[in-house]
Order: sequence, then structure tokens, then C-alpha cells
Amino acid sequence: MAEITTRPVTVADAPALAALLTANRAHLAPWDPVRPDDYFTVAGQADLIDTGLRTTSILHVILADGEIAGRINLNNVVRGPFQSGNLGYWVDHARTGRGVATAAVRAFTRVVFGEQGLHRMEAGTLVHNHASQRVLTRNGFTPFGLAPRYLRIAGDWQDHRMFQLLAEDQHER
Repeated sequence: MAEITTRPVTVADAPALAALLTANRAHLAPWDPVRPDDYFTVAGQADLIDTGLRTTSILHVILADGEIAGRINLNNVVRGPFQSGNLGYWVDHARTGRGVATAAVRAFTRVVFGEQGLHRMEAGTLVHNHASQRVLTRNGFTPFGLAPRYLRIAGDWQDHRMFQLLAEDQHER
């Protein structure tokens, strides 16, 4: 297997991300919100990255042997007594089923709980997204409920299985 790491995203990553997203548009469509065409352009990705870097989100790219293979984010990060955020990720279709997402989530948890000092990560998957559920459970996430009509994915409000990982649970692994 390739060496899988993550690193903070930069605006200079926009061309590579736009190319990957364009190549994976049909593959990601059933799992993503409906995206406008400009989302898949270099300018669209540069704007998204620039905006994201000015928020409380933690944005990284997934690297496979040093090459961008996807993105992983912790969005809606809340500090103070909550110390939590929402995990999201995607991987290039050509690399799915090879442990890339599992390794990327593992690497990213070290950033979130170690460098960032957060207490909890939450993730939601479509109820039929068994591959993503396996990625989460392999990384120690535990299911804690069902969120009806949680996110608008592929144009419809869809139910999600909810998972969480606490910093102390991750350290026990």
C-alpha cells in the first residue's frame, strides 16, 4: 500500500483538487450535495480553500506517496467546553477499497486530538454508505444514533448514521 499522510491544504493545491474532483464528479455525486459547475474549477477550489482557511475548520489534503489523493476536513469546530467538530473526507475513486481513507482518518485523528487538542470528532454517513462506516469503525468511531433527513445529499434530504470518536478512546487504540 502507498504511504498515506495528510497535510494542511493551501490555495496552491487548487489545481490538483479541481482536476481530481472533475475526474471523480460522477463517483462522488451520490455522496455529496449537488455542486455548482464552478465548484469543479481551479478558481472555485481556490475560493473554497481561501474561505475555509479563514474559518474554524481544519482542512487537509490526503496524500498517497506524496500525491494528492483526496481531502479530509474537520468542519464546524467549536472550542470552549465542547472541543469538537464534524469530520468529512473523500478519496479519488481509483484509490478506493485500498485502505487510503482508513489510513487518512487515522493520520488526521492524530492532528485533531494531538496538535489541535480537541476532545471529540463526529461523523455522519448515509445509512447505506457501508464503506464509509467501515472506515470510521476501523478508526474506533462508535455509532450513537440516526439523524433523520440530516443533510441534503444528491438533491434529497437523507438520513445519516452518526458516529463519534473521543480523544481518550483514540489513545486507547
